[in-house]
Amino acid sequence: MSLPNILTPSIEKAIQTLFDVTIDKIEFQATRKEFEGDITMVIFPLLKVVKSNPVELGNKIGNYLVENVSEVARFNVVSGFLNIVIADSYYLNFFNGIRSTDKFGFVTPSANDKAVMVEYSSPNTNKPLHLGHVRNNLLGYSVAEIIKASGKKVYKTQIINDRGIHICKSMLAWQKFGKGETPESTGLKGDKLVGNYYVAFDKAYKEQINQLISEGKTEDEAKKQAPIILEAQQMLLDWESGKPEVIDLWKKMNQWVYDGFGTTYKNLGVNFDSYYYESNTYLLGKDVVQVGLDKGIFEKDPDGSVWIDLTDEGLDRKIVLRSDGTAVYMTQDIGTAIQRVKDMPDVGGMVYTVGNEQDYHFKVLFLILKKLGFDWASNLFHLSYGMVDLPSGKMKSREGTVVDADDLMNEMTSTAQKISEDLGKLDGYSAEEKAKLFNTIGLGALKYYILKVDPKKRILFNPEESVDFAGNTGPFIQYTYARIQSILRKADFDLNAGSGVVEMHEKEKELIKQLELFPEVIQNAANNHSPALIANYTYDLVREYNSFYQAVSILGETDLAKKTFRVQLSKKVADVIADSFSLLGINVPERM
Repeated sequence: MSLPNILTPSIEKAIQTLFDVTIDKIEFQATRKEFEGDITMVIFPLLKVVKSNPVELGNKIGNYLVENVSEVARFNVVSGFLNIVIADSYYLNFFNGIRSTDKFGFVTPSANDKAVMVEYSSPNTNKPLHLGHVRNNLLGYSVAEIIKASGKKVYKTQIINDRGIHICKSMLAWQKFGKGETPESTGLKGDKLVGNYYVAFDKAYKEQINQLISEGKTEDEAKKQAPIILEAQQMLLDWESGKPEVIDLWKKMNQWVYDGFGTTYKNLGVNFDSYYYESNTYLLGKDVVQVGLDKGIFEKDPDGSVWIDLTDEGLDRKIVLRSDGTAVYMTQDIGTAIQRVKDMPDVGGMVYTVGNEQDYHFKVLFLILKKLGFDWASNLFHLSYGMVDLPSGKMKSREGTVVDADDLMNEMTSTAQKISEDLGKLDGYSAEEKAKLFNTIGLGALKYYILKVDPKKRILFNPEESVDFAGNTGPFIQYTYARIQSILRKADFDLNAGSGVVEMHEKEKELIKQLELFPEVIQNAANNHSPALIANYTYDLVREYNSFYQAVSILGETDLAKKTFRVQLSKKVADVIADSFSLLGINVPERM
């Protein structure tokens, strides 16, 4: 039980006993560093019901707590704040209670609770995953893991954009310029091979546009009349009509891409429980339009197009069906959301991990689903995030200057190798052990650097800065974990034995106080869909541990009880580091 939960009933009783009044809410806050105390009660709200001096009120309540609450050792009052010092026995009892707890802070889902579906990645099958996808995947995967740790069942999913003119561009370019090459014949990952032809299409298209302009066409006319774009548009029509050779080519090239994506996902350390494909979902939602018309939620214009008027909600008028009867993206998303709940009836909410350029789209989507009367529509969340930039600037996929996800991961591993070798702490490592360590450090640096930032903020990602072994970085935290593992390997006594410690060093107490926060941090991170809360909590825990490590002797302590306790405390810190990093998708090394 947390300190506020322990203290609240006693403080309420104190107020009732001392002043014969009740108060709606007891307000707590962390004690300021310059004052002694573990938790602070704010006295000012009590002045509304008790006419007295705040210092006098604080002293009376403090004395009552010392006399009647075993957890309270002493107190001090500063202005309108009652700073409460908690007895060592409370922290020792708390620590002994969690010492052997596996996955401390994690909550097991209840069988009757509704599940949450988290969508992330959702790439196009005409190019490899890039830096933007890396942030998307890391956020989506981490939020899914955090929600799961908070006590909910979670399904991870994505919708793959595997149809449309952009897909046909790659297909057509491969037909024209590919000479039958395959991932096997080229040694390229399939997504990279197909991406090369997306770039090749764009190059050929621009050449044709320039040629037509030189022949007297306007730029707009040239863009519309370039032979290669007309061929791509015809290929899309052939795909929609089910032309066998086009469908066969589409399936073959998409499979190349899926295989390539699979390798990237594995290397990035993310996974999915289900997949949706736009080629299967793009017709969904059209039947819902008629339901909306019957309910008066949608309205039909004279040209036959169907709209929803959201001006009363501060939005605009949004089309859901074109005059020719074809669906728009909004219609597909409505239908896909409904289909997901049909597929997984226990889903009671969804999280969409999509960039902030789609903020308006999701406001409209969620509002339409609410108006259609779906009870789960009130539990939809857009995990909106900002762009990731590199010091070299923005990325353009059509021109082939995209920052490729695989290349980025390889670069991070290489950067980790260079810095690790410069530090010179790899004696006794085999080549295989070194490679695994460099990968663990490199990917840990990448993931932590991205996830420690609030999702809504734009990031300037600096690979060199992220692989720093000091400061708020993944490698700094991994190094502390490895340092604790070294301590545990050297400990030559029974770690499961009771320590018998009855009085703690102040640094031990501060460390336990930091551990105590972990369950609440998980819940807050889940409620706010923010891995940054987990990342920065872990950094604070590690800083507190390093302060403890500098202040006290651990293995050099001559008192066996104290030594045992400090090693046990170190182990629990390492466990929480590993568990919190697992929520971020980051591995921890046993040695560094």
